[in-house]
Amino acid sequence: MDWFNPGWGVLFGVVQFALFLLCYRLFGRTGLYAWIGVATVLANLQVVKTIEMLGLVMTLGNITYASIYMATDLLNERHGREEARRAVWFGFFFLLASTLVMQLALVFKPDESGKEMQAAMETVFGLAPRVAAGSLAAYLISQVLDVRLFSRLRRRFAAHGHFWIRILGSTLVSQFVDTLVFCTIAFAGVFERAVWIDILVTTYLIKFVVSGAGTPVLYVARSFRETDGLWGRRKAAD
Repeated sequence: MDWFNPGWGVLFGVVQFALFLLCYRLFGRTGLYAWIGVATVLANLQVVKTIEMLGLVMTLGNITYASIYMATDLLNERHGREEARRAVWFGFFFLLASTLVMQLALVFKPDESGKEMQAAMETVFGLAPRVAAGSLAAYLISQVLDVRLFSRLRRRFAAHGHFWIRILGSTLVSQFVDTLVFCTIAFAGVFERAVWIDILVTTYLIKFVVSGAGTPVLYVARSFRETDGLWGRRKAAD
C-alpha cells in the first residue's frame, strides 16, 4: 500500500489547522469571517481533484470544508448564535459571488494564446449546474443546521468541559446532511445506486475523521484570550 497520500494528508491537515489558529490569533473574530470566505472557495476548487487514499477514491477539499464548521462553531461558542448565523450567510454570499463571477469570466472568448488556459479554467471553474446547485444548497442547509444544533447543545451541555459534545454533536449531524444534500442534487441518477451510496458513505467517513481531528484545535482556539486578535489589541494600544 502506498502511504504517500495518507502521510501527506496528515501534513496537509496540520498546516491548515495551524493556519486556522494563526488567522484567529492574529485577527480574532474578523479572521474567522475571512477564513470562512477563503475556505468556501478553496474547498470548491480542491473538490475537482480526486485521489486514492487507503484504498478509497476520494476528492480533496474535505479538510478545508470542515474548517468552515470549526469557524462557525467557534463563533457560536464565543460570540453567540447570531454571530455564527451571520458568518454562515457571509460564506454563502462569498461562495455564490465567486461562482457567478467565474462562470461569467469563462464566457469570454480567448485568443489563440489563451485557449490552453481557457481549457484549464473550464476544468477547475466550469462546474456543471447540478454540482454548483448542490454545493450551494448543501452549504447553506447544513451550516444553518449546524448553528442551530450547536446552540441547542450548548443549552443542554453547558459545562465548559462539554465543548467537545457541542462540537461533534452539531458537526457530525450537519455534515451528514451536507453530504446527503450534495450527493443527492449532484449525483442522484448520474451513478448507479450502489456507486452513489459508496460516494455518500466514504465522503461522510472522511468528514467524520476530520471533525474529530479538528476538535483539539478548537480547544486551543477557545483558550485564546484576545477575541479581537493580536492585531486588534495592537490597534487599541495605538
